[in-house]
Amino acid sequence: MSAAISEIRTNGSVGETTVAVLDTVEKSYGQVRALSKLRLSVAAGQLVALLGPNGAGKTTAVKLLLGLLAPDRGTVRIFGGDPRDHRVRVKTGAMLQVARVPETLRVREHVDLFSNYYPAPLPQAETLALAGLEDVKDRLFGELSGGQRQRVLFALSICGDPDLLFLDEPTVGLDVEARRLMWKQIRRLVERGKSVLLTTHYLEEADALADRVVVLNRGEIVAEGTPAQIKSSSGGKRIRCRTSLPLTAIRGWAGVLEAHEERGLVEIQTAQAEPVLRELLSRDAAVCGIEVTSAGLEEAFLSLTGHNHDVENHAN
Repeated sequence: MSAAISEIRTNGSVGETTVAVLDTVEKSYGQVRALSKLRLSVAAGQLVALLGPNGAGKTTAVKLLLGLLAPDRGTVRIFGGDPRDHRVRVKTGAMLQVARVPETLRVREHVDLFSNYYPAPLPQAETLALAGLEDVKDRLFGELSGGQRQRVLFALSICGDPDLLFLDEPTVGLDVEARRLMWKQIRRLVERGKSVLLTTHYLEEADALADRVVVLNRGEIVAEGTPAQIKSSSGGKRIRCRTSLPLTAIRGWAGVLEAHEERGLVEIQTAQAEPVLRELLSRDAAVCGIEVTSAGLEEAFLSLTGHNHDVENHAN
């Protein structure tokens, strides 16, 4: 691990209570290593965003913490106990992309059913309000839109008033207004002392919600810290300009992570701006409108993982 990355590694402040731990965990599927000596923790009242390209190990880490998988090596603890223990499970809630629920039950019936699994669930009205489902509570799940179904899954994850919540891509399929509403409810849960482990492909979501961001790549943590620390650690830059040079040529330059065109402007993401600027000026004497800005979370992600297709930045 590089010095830059090790400087931002953190497991929370002294005195914080840890509610979830993966300690030197290894997990393989046949010859494929999914996680390699992974050490990850979530503190009480903290929202941790787990980022990484497809195949980085995010889903495996979540399934281990939920007790759906067993590690090959290492230790998994939730509230100090085995995640498969019933006493531990009633303190957790999960919203998973692989979730399947009967389409012939009404929304309120689903909430009632799941609430019965917990010793002290939220009142049905509160759960429906938190998920924004009051207007569709009597509709069959099979009649709902994709965004409404997503909100039902969110309701089922919070109906038991869990202390630790796992949210796997919670806002997929939601429009801008619904996404912001869910962000508001997630923030309220954290303000009440709940802990959240969030996986997302929306970088704006991680930047807006997370106390800590953990970036996984090929089963290992490549960076960990606050969103601001992650962004500053990459040292990346964004160059915008007007140029006639083809994108295919620009993408082949040393130090260029990605290049694309938007509204007549070429945007170049790079780890170091100076060499790219020199290349740009030497190849296009007519280049104009050059603007250089510091890296955002998207550029940091590209710099840390070298991937640019699996995590999205939606400027809504």
